[in-house]
Amino acid sequence: MFLEVSQLDVRYANRPQAAVQGVSLGLAAGEIGVLIGPSGCGKTTLLRTVAGLEPVSAGSIRLGGELVGTPGRSVAPEQRRIGMVFQDYALFPHLNVGRNVAFGIHGLPRGEQQQRVREALELVGLSGSESRYPHELSGGQQQRVALARALAPRPRLMLLDEPFSNLDVDLRERLAHEVRAILKTAGATALFVTHDQLEAFAIGDRIGVLEHGRLHQWDDAYALYHRPATRFVADFIGHGVFAPAQLVRQGSQVVARTALGDLTDIGGCLLPSSYPRGECDVLLRADDVVHDDAAPVRARIVRKAFRGSEFLYTLELAGGLTVMAHVPSHHDHAMDEWIGIRAQVDHVVTFPREA
Repeated sequence: MFLEVSQLDVRYANRPQAAVQGVSLGLAAGEIGVLIGPSGCGKTTLLRTVAGLEPVSAGSIRLGGELVGTPGRSVAPEQRRIGMVFQDYALFPHLNVGRNVAFGIHGLPRGEQQQRVREALELVGLSGSESRYPHELSGGQQQRVALARALAPRPRLMLLDEPFSNLDVDLRERLAHEVRAILKTAGATALFVTHDQLEAFAIGDRIGVLEHGRLHQWDDAYALYHRPATRFVADFIGHGVFAPAQLVRQGSQVVARTALGDLTDIGGCLLPSSYPRGECDVLLRADDVVHDDAAPVRARIVRKAFRGSEFLYTLELAGGLTVMAHVPSHHDHAMDEWIGIRAQVDHVVTFPREA
């Protein structure tokens, strides 16, 4: 692994609880990692500690095999060869784009500086903009200049702290895809902080979900969505509900009995003996519930949200269970209407029953 964070703790003197607790994660060279979680969960603290801006209380940080952070050793931020991009861009308004991008490479000969600036601006799609000033650029262009400035010194690691939070929603997602392509073209290893799941899915090879300073899962987006390691990850990622179920043996297989019928894809799932009387909760994503007029199970529409190509329906079964379903938007049913639904679950994920 190129970046190795091992059992990392970060503590502040005025707080009883560690801001980061026992976090371990790794990135191979050229990979992009993303940290997500609710406000105050420790995402930015973890990023700042990797940068060398916060001291390590326990554990270690290695970069390219070099030990850069432990309780007894901390390599200075400028010696870690890390590029940083912040949410406020931090561009100098009195400097043109070329001088902004060259800010971190003043020690190089002038010809090499100019070459690096040209390369970095070409990489971010802003070739020929050296003489323009930040106020002449759009928000997305300013963010690309900030990225070019961070890439110009050819850092070992890029750190990005909510770099798109000041942009509108459509631009954020588009720029996330663009930045991923830029980082991949540059061969950069990067760690990225966001509170936006769509950004995380768009940019990350690996995504970490944090809560109260603890890392619940470090995995790819598909696994986080379909194979969440904890109930918190299952609840935080995507739309879904926890439905009461009972695991029972049926011949040679195990099925999960739910109000929507038996779920049979139990591969990798725990056995009935793992729960008292086999009683558990099953995660039902909105794409696990299918609208089907011929289905025997009926549910009442209690909420609907138009999403363009689809509705997100919130549905209540006769027994009181509430589920969600993505339904194509040409199926425009009225509030309080009863419709047929069935479960179509490819990945059955169970958790201990909650009262």
